[in-house]
Amino acid sequence: MSGQRVFGVTGWKNAGKTTLVERLVAEFVRRGWRVSTIKHAHHDVDIDQPGRDSFRHRAAGASEVAVVGGRRYAIMREEADPALADVLARLAPVDLVLIEGYTREAHAKIEVRAGDAPSLADADPGIVAIAADAAPPEAHLPWFKRDDIAAIADFIAKRA
Repeated sequence: MSGQRVFGVTGWKNAGKTTLVERLVAEFVRRGWRVSTIKHAHHDVDIDQPGRDSFRHRAAGASEVAVVGGRRYAIMREEADPALADVLARLAPVDLVLIEGYTREAHAKIEVRAGDAPSLADADPGIVAIAADAAPPEAHLPWFKRDDIAAIADFIAKRA
């Protein structure tokens, strides 16, 4: 992987992964950390819209299109699903990169579990902790309540 500190958030659909990432970003920023995130989807995503100039550039065959304005920019690249290492290499240096998705990659992750969802930790040695509303059966892994953001952030800060 890049030289950056990375930590992942994984779990089944609707387990609360995005909410946890959002709250962790806010907590780390409150602590003075610079944080970036990567969100990997299992389906095609498009931040562009038909009719927009950038969409027309891509439709014409541009391999990369940068949309720049105000205080942000985005670079859209036409490429098959890139490896996590390739995406990390394109990010500017920060204190921590939180990754939602890329579940099959080897980085350390916390599994967010809702209700009686089946365990992902049983099959993924990269899962080093569990965030759930009730104590999970995996007693060998640290467990945090899903809303104990400060404790989860402390754990990530020590592990990443």
